[in-house]
Amino acid sequence: MIPYIHVPPIKLGPFTLEPFGIFVALGIILAARMLARQAEREGLDSTPLQDYAPWGVGVGVVVGHLFHLFAYHPEELSKSPFQILKVWDGLSSFGGLIGGILAAVVFFRMRKLRFRDYADAFALAVTPGWAIARLGCFAVHDHPGVRTDFFLAVNFPGGPRHDLGLYDAAFLFAISGLLLVLRNAGKLRGKLLPLLALLYAFGRFFFDSLRSTDLSYVDARYLGLTPAQFGCFGLVAFGLWGLVKWQAPPSKDTPAVGPGDRVQAQVR
Repeated sequence: MIPYIHVPPIKLGPFTLEPFGIFVALGIILAARMLARQAEREGLDSTPLQDYAPWGVGVGVVVGHLFHLFAYHPEELSKSPFQILKVWDGLSSFGGLIGGILAAVVFFRMRKLRFRDYADAFALAVTPGWAIARLGCFAVHDHPGVRTDFFLAVNFPGGPRHDLGLYDAAFLFAISGLLLVLRNAGKLRGKLLPLLALLYAFGRFFFDSLRSTDLSYVDARYLGLTPAQFGCFGLVAFGLWGLVKWQAPPSKDTPAVGPGDRVQAQVR
């Protein structure tokens, strides 16, 4: 059994750094850097991804907060009319995912780029970044599950429970490893993002079935399901469609240059 350890916020003069925010920031930084590197490895221009990153994060945070308020905890809207503006006070990872997707759709259309060419880079970069961010959930234990004697249970005050932040992070790290193995083996090229959607949907649906219902602050249920579980149906649909319909993008070779210059051909 894992002991319940409360990670206190870090005081830096007038500023307070919350453990959750630190892990989220680390996850975003890692994802942004890996996104550019993965794109370059595929012979793609990484500049659009660097330009997209702040838009993806910004829209993701806003939509994640709105999703938290209106889907998970609508009762919080009664606190203050300004609660909707406090984007730092309550975030839904699934809402953040939706926001990032919306930002990507608009951004890539405006740039007249085909998102599918960058899809593998997104899968390989976002997954480990998301896993690190979920460690922030584990650090603050804000996703308690039902009571259990499972060996990975956390000894919460009042008794051991599943800690879904830990499970989600571990599952995402495992998916990250699988995607990396497939990329290095040249398997499912151009289809890693649909595979990620499919795998995560099944894992997240199961984990959300373990969420607590006996505490004072629990997630809203609709027809017995959490908002994320409904979202998992969309991920499954996208994953199956992408695995069947998406084709591997053409290999990108470095264009030829003038005589005397070195040309490096990328071999796929």
